[in-house]
Amino acid sequence: MLATAAREVLERPVVAARADGARIESVSTTRASSLRHVRPVQPLRFPEQEPDEERMGQGRRHRHLCEALYQMLRAVCVPEHTVGADQFVYFDAANPRRCLAPDAFVTLGAVDHDFDSYLVWEEGTPELAFEVLSPSDTPERWTFEEKLRRYRALGVRELVTFHVDAPPGERLRVWDRLEQDLVERVVTDDRTPCVTLGLTLLVGPVDGYPVAMRLSRDPEGTDLVETDKEGRFAEARAREAAVIARQAETAARTAAEARVAELERELTPRGRRHD
Repeated sequence: MLATAAREVLERPVVAARADGARIESVSTTRASSLRHVRPVQPLRFPEQEPDEERMGQGRRHRHLCEALYQMLRAVCVPEHTVGADQFVYFDAANPRRCLAPDAFVTLGAVDHDFDSYLVWEEGTPELAFEVLSPSDTPERWTFEEKLRRYRALGVRELVTFHVDAPPGERLRVWDRLEQDLVERVVTDDRTPCVTLGLTLLVGPVDGYPVAMRLSRDPEGTDLVETDKEGRFAEARAREAAVIARQAETAARTAAEARVAELERELTPRGRRHD
């Protein structure tokens, strides 16, 4: 699959720029694989996941919180933008060990599609990344300090961490890329803007968990982005409300028709009633 993706990249139309700034609109029909090279190819492998003996377990709570976040991001980003979750993101084409595994990430302007390993030199650098930290039930592959160094090297514009076990007011942390530096933002009351998506980041309950990462379309946090489960409940409530409204409308119409019939009987002269 990776080899196929690499061939597709090499076979994309080439539109170059001349030294004088004019664009060359011709499309190259030459493929790199058809040319002679000075040595054989020495392919690098960028695995989709760690070997079985190195794989680390994931707690149930952590998995559910990450899945809820992934569903919320897909609800607001797909299909125009790519959303990934828990895949290796490789950012050094010469070193397969240089990677990250965000709990969720978003790449703007890239139509959502399936992928296994995420290679930034082919897919583009994610603008937004999330880390859900729950050390009480899920061990981490790297220390947070190492993760932060890697996110700095990756080049994300906005990094969000949610620490489920932290005390209130300290659960949500955000870093912004400013002048090529990744600096932590001041966050108060576990609520702050998501600059990349134009939403609000906040902490609240989700799918039975009292504390989770939430997204809202308004600063007050009243227009929450729903998870799949919440969306199904909302649809069920809407259907139920529609049925109740139709029943009430039918009952009102029946009552009105009965009242009209009663008034007509009262207004009809007694003699005409026997005609």
